[in-house]
Amino acid sequence: MYKMKKTFILLLISSFCVAQKTENVVLITLDGVRWQEVFAGADAELINNEKYTESIQETKDKFWDESAESRRKKLMPFLWSTIENEGVVLGNREKGSKVDVKNIYGFSYPGYNEILTGYPDKKVDSNDKNYNENETVLEFLNKMPEYKGKVAAFTTWDAFPYIINDKRSGILVNSAGMAYEQEGNERVDLLNEIQERTQRFDYITYLLGREHFQVEKPKVMFFAFDETDEFAHAGKYKDYLHMINEIDGFIRDLWHYCQSTQQYRNKTTFIIATDHGRGDAVKDQWTGHGQSVKDCYSIWMAAIGPDTKALGELSEESQAYQSQISATIAKLLGQDFKNGHVDVQAVDYIISAENKK
Repeated sequence: MYKMKKTFILLLISSFCVAQKTENVVLITLDGVRWQEVFAGADAELINNEKYTESIQETKDKFWDESAESRRKKLMPFLWSTIENEGVVLGNREKGSKVDVKNIYGFSYPGYNEILTGYPDKKVDSNDKNYNENETVLEFLNKMPEYKGKVAAFTTWDAFPYIINDKRSGILVNSAGMAYEQEGNERVDLLNEIQERTQRFDYITYLLGREHFQVEKPKVMFFAFDETDEFAHAGKYKDYLHMINEIDGFIRDLWHYCQSTQQYRNKTTFIIATDHGRGDAVKDQWTGHGQSVKDCYSIWMAAIGPDTKALGELSEESQAYQSQISATIAKLLGQDFKNGHVDVQAVDYIISAENKK
């Protein structure tokens, strides 16, 4: 009896005292990228459609293959090499893995509110630039002494200062139309000038954010890329594919930097996700999303880091939600972010997933 009690106590203690190795988290979102492309690569219905794809043969030479696994590797080579081998990818509904949106609206501001605050808010019902009344996980962490001033967001869409509520939270949020100041950095000066003369492209968001990351060494960083959604709304499938491919390259570049730097090596978790899905290609709805488009509530996510077991592509019946991302970020850092909602749980496939293999 004594041995049984001792064993139980040791198991109980170990379940609560598993040391998290993660000291830094990078959240990366690709706006409006469908799970269909993530898991199967270029869509035959769209890549062969002159209405949506200019230079069909050129686009197919880069992204097409008869095998879905080969197509997805061409589209997102880092996701389907390093992250698949060392982390986890969720959301292939063909294999029973589901990741869903809980908010009823199916577009960006409600989606990012859900990602960052941990729950859908019916009052967040437009993309208007209204300051978010809800506290995000970024603000929650930035209040803590160990993270104060070490939380930042670099985004392409200019609504993010409102979504994150930079005025109240005090978080650095650099978005479209904003110069980024870093004294004596000629690369930053050049990027600011390009942005001023043209517009805020995703590559500017990434390169400015990378400069901040390398110099200021934040503990929590949010990159939000937007051009995938812009090209999809415009019906430009070639550009949509190219942008997914380019952002996959950004993620690879930043991961390699982290693995080459003492502060971040084997201490950093990346979470990659999207704010909403899109319509079905066959139904000719892929350019849109929202309440009338059922498929926009089906999304995906991926993670890689020292506390994430190498599960690869999840191929078992499972259910995760967009609303779990903020709690997952907090838990990776040893914090509990419920935001007043007791049912908010972290994604167990990303943290302490030993029992899921």
